[in-house]
Amino acid sequence: MKPTLQSRQEVIINAPLPKVWEFGQDLTKIPQYHPRVNKVDLISGQSQRGAGVAYQCHLSDGKNTCVEKDIEVVPMERIVTALSEDTMGIATLLPDYVVETVLTKIDRDATKVEVHHFYSAKTLKVKLLNLFIKPKIAKESQDTLNSIKRAIEEEYGKEAS
Repeated sequence: MKPTLQSRQEVIINAPLPKVWEFGQDLTKIPQYHPRVNKVDLISGQSQRGAGVAYQCHLSDGKNTCVEKDIEVVPMERIVTALSEDTMGIATLLPDYVVETVLTKIDRDATKVEVHHFYSAKTLKVKLLNLFIKPKIAKESQDTLNSIKRAIEEEYGKEAS
């Protein structure tokens, strides 16, 4: 059974779907657009996303890390990523936490990117904690989407010129 949808954010990127997809496939680019990540280790030895590919993000606080693993990749459509482990205890509290990224072609030069966060809030502790983490996840996800929009539009703008 799929966990509950907890949060959804979106952004329109002024670039063709293939360019947005290509940019997002490169795991080494995560620190360029993710405000909380300053380094990525390629655990699976692959720099491109794919089902079963795992990577470790070193957070900008300098002390925490998280391991994420892509569990489903449908080219040009969506990526589902699970939080496997982390040093903050989130994976323990939310063992079914997954993020689904959905890409939709708007027109030749625009792509919608949506991020959906799914996890179960079964225990009282998690239900109470969710009052605080849900808005934080939403804000940080929107910040990341806005940042990836800037990065892709800047890169694509240079290519288009």
